[in-house]
Amino acid sequence: MSNILIKYLLNGFLKTILSVILIVYCFGIILNLFEEIEFFKGLNVSFFTPFLLTNFYVPSFIIQLLPFIIFVSSMWFLLKIRNNKDMLILKVFGFSNFKIFLILSLSSFLLGWLILFVFNPITSKMAKYYEITKSNYSRDIDHLITFNKNGIWIRENLDDSKRIISASKTNGNNLMDVVIFNFDKDYNLKEKIISESVNIENNEWIFTNTVILKNFDGLYKEEKINDFTIYSNYTYEKITSLFKNFDTMSLIDLILNYQKLVEIGYSKTYLNQSLHSLLSIPFFLFIMTALASILTMNTLKKSKNFKFIIIGLLICIAVYYFKDLSLALGKTNRVPLALASWIPVFSVGIFSFIGILQINEK
Repeated sequence: MSNILIKYLLNGFLKTILSVILIVYCFGIILNLFEEIEFFKGLNVSFFTPFLLTNFYVPSFIIQLLPFIIFVSSMWFLLKIRNNKDMLILKVFGFSNFKIFLILSLSSFLLGWLILFVFNPITSKMAKYYEITKSNYSRDIDHLITFNKNGIWIRENLDDSKRIISASKTNGNNLMDVVIFNFDKDYNLKEKIISESVNIENNEWIFTNTVILKNFDGLYKEEKINDFTIYSNYTYEKITSLFKNFDTMSLIDLILNYQKLVEIGYSKTYLNQSLHSLLSIPFFLFIMTALASILTMNTLKKSKNFKFIIIGLLICIAVYYFKDLSLALGKTNRVPLALASWIPVFSVGIFSFIGILQINEK
């Protein structure tokens, strides 16, 4: 009988989670579709393109909202079995509040790891396709920055010339092993600049150990300069800010390719943030299920769901902004950025632990 009741709990809980995910997915499709249609307005594309991109974007958005989806699903399911007296039947057969909570929370915890190792690699590929496709249609494609296995590449348009910049990697605020090709507006090569390192902290780039090859009707004249500067539209902060969308990287990518990503120029700080944010998801799901249990399992009396909907929404908003505040503290170096991903988990976890002890006594 115990196995049958556990199976009943798991089936009902997982079906509720799936229902909430489908609802969020539909809302995500509707909301993001308008944004994509606005983006492609004036471009010669069919309706299928923004619709396809929306479907590629929403799954990664759902993973971001997963703690709140689990919280709503847990409240929904627990209120259902409380109001239809199934919770009372479970208690008759020896299921305490703590046992019911433990079954559901462990299910959320294991579901979190399943999503990270099975679904997250798929959603990261979808997000990457979304980013690449939109960049191909971008109206600002003349300015292009990319990281790949060969280092960093930048294409920059100036008033009367064009510039292509390559570097092997970044080191602090510096680009290393830099080669710059300066073209005129017709893409005729004017000069080639080679430098060991370039400080790009500000728009005024400062070169070290520089060699300039100037083109005179096909003949190149070499000039060595110690102190040399050029103006660029880009700074280190602007370049790295373009690569902070870590939805395109799965947990497996971050674990297996961490060192390689650092070597080609990705910010180690933000790689750590993304890694710890993903690792914290299963634990976050566990405590959000605990939080839902505290709100709904303190009594067996039947109640109206409207009150719990309002309370649930307020709690979701509070946890969301607390999580956002924690990350803001990390990004401003008030706390380590990796720790910032875990502060909401620890804080809500302590509160939930106290609440679970109280409802277990009832």
